[in-house]
Amino acid sequence: MWAVLRLALRPCARASPAGPRAYHGDSVASLGTQPDLGSALYQENYKQMKALVNQLHERVEHIKLGGGEKARALHISRGKLLPRERIDNLIDPGSPFLELSQFAGYQLYDNEEVPGGGIITGIGRVSGVECMIIANDATVKGGAYYPVTVKKQLRAQEIAMQNRLPCIYLVDSGGAYLPRQADVFPDRDHFGRTFYNQAIMSSKNIAQIAVVMGSCTAGGAYVPAMADENIIVRKQGTIFLAGPPLVKAATGEEVSAEDLGGADLHCRKSGVSDHWALDDHHALHLTRKVVRNLNYQKKLDVTIEPSEEPLFPADELYGIVGANLKRSFDVREDLLEYLGTQ
Repeated sequence: MWAVLRLALRPCARASPAGPRAYHGDSVASLGTQPDLGSALYQENYKQMKALVNQLHERVEHIKLGGGEKARALHISRGKLLPRERIDNLIDPGSPFLELSQFAGYQLYDNEEVPGGGIITGIGRVSGVECMIIANDATVKGGAYYPVTVKKQLRAQEIAMQNRLPCIYLVDSGGAYLPRQADVFPDRDHFGRTFYNQAIMSSKNIAQIAVVMGSCTAGGAYVPAMADENIIVRKQGTIFLAGPPLVKAATGEEVSAEDLGGADLHCRKSGVSDHWALDDHHALHLTRKVVRNLNYQKKLDVTIEPSEEPLFPADELYGIVGANLKRSFDVREDLLEYLGTQ
């Protein structure tokens, strides 16, 4: 492709309303026609597309907030880190976090806002190892699983399996969202599939690590139980199929959440949990140690090289394509701008 491109490229001069612009592309080449940066059409396209991009960024920032202000305040009052703070404290300092499926659940359910589908998934580097991180957002409906939450988690597990990425589950969930549970369980690609994926990946030596940082009720309780190693936070993390209210309703017995499924019970008696943590920070520190002890090495299939500056300013694409999908544009201009940024 690059050989063909070099044959098609030829020197050019670029029109600009603000006078000559000096950048690398001027001295290199062009492919076909060049966009007239001073034309009314270009300026209109640029303005409209810029507004759309800004709107996209605003929506992303809103999604990143998770639940409402009241839910976030309640979460913090319990001594918990917010889910994105947990991820920031887990990954290596200064390393990037590649978030997946940010718009899952966006305007999907009538009169129900489910930012990010109530879960955060993405790839981050932990103790030098690229891991798939799956973090429940308890500020969104208590971290309950909507149908879209399940789909988002399944997609993350699929990527992890294909690329042999250890999975770290930051669990803080009340299980399936009961008003929509009919759509959570019905077929092979729903909630039960997440546990199947855990078992399959574990059998393939793709580590499954769970960090119990809040409630793990009903379906959520299987995640740490099926993990290769799990960490639980004292007086905060709980693992049980049904909580104290249901126990009382069924048997008449009154029991605290800590006695029913807390850190002491699962670390000292049941053996479900492997590590006992003081708080979120301690739990994440232990998680980093667990990953480091995996002695995990992955061969890179690609050679990583320093990136080069683009031939042309990337934002010029805004003026070429435009927001009106009914209006045609010269694809050669778009192609040159795209190839010039690669």
